Amino acid sequence: MIIRDFNTLKNTDRSVSDARWTSTRMLLADDGMGFSFHITVLEAGSEHQFHYKHHFESVYCMKGKGSITDLATGETHEIKPGVMYALNLHDKHILRAEEELHMACCFNPPVTGTEVHREDGSYAPAAELETDPA
Repeated sequence: MIIRDFNTLKNTDRSVSDARWTSTRMLLADDGMGFSFHITVLEAGSEHQFHYKHHFESVYCMKGKGSITDLATGETHEIKPGVMYALNLHDKHILRAEEELHMACCFNPPVTGTEVHREDGSYAPAAELETDPA
C-alpha cells in the first residue's frame, strides 16, 4: 500500500513548477501502478498549450473555472468543479484558467517525474527519457 500526503509532497522535488502551473506528482512510474497521478494548480489568467503525443491524460477539476479548446475541432468546453476531460486521441489543446484551477490528473504511461514540456507542448516518450531527460 502506498500512502502519500499532498501537503508534505508539495514541498519536495515531486512538486514541479513551470509557466504558471505547479504539479505535485503523487504517483510516478517507479511506483509501479501503470499510471501517474498528479495534483496540478494553474494560475488564474494563465493559458497553456499542450499536446501529449506519447501519453493519455484524464483530468478532473476540483476547484476553479476555465476552459479547454480542442485545436483539431475548435470546440471549447467549460471547465469547473465536477468536470472531467480525457485526452483519448492525444488531443492538442489549449487550457485556460479564468480562476485558479485545481486539477487531479492521471497519465498513462506514467510519467517518471523528470519530464519537461517540449516546445510542442508534449513530453518525450519514456524510451527517450532513459537516454536524454530533456
